Amino acid sequence: MPENTAKITREALSLTQVQFAQILGVHPLTVSKWEREVSELPAYYDALFQQFQVAAKNKEVRENLERVLIGMGVIFALALLLKHLTK
Repeated sequence: MPENTAKITREALSLTQVQFAQILGVHPLTVSKWEREVSELPAYYDALFQQFQVAAKNKEVRENLERVLIGMGVIFALALLLKHLTK
């Protein structure tokens, strides 16, 4: 069974489904459906969440990640991480 990137990412950020949904701009029920695999996670979000998990394993990134996410918003921060990792 493949990893549930939505749930892993949300839990890594210590967010509730409601908080995660607000940050992503989706309905909380959508997050719940992604996590229960009732609804397919869009490829865009899946790619961002996977890159977040890779970046979070980097100690320097992990230490500063919370401040980045709070200051810039999850999607923007994930996009920056994705850009940085693809250089």
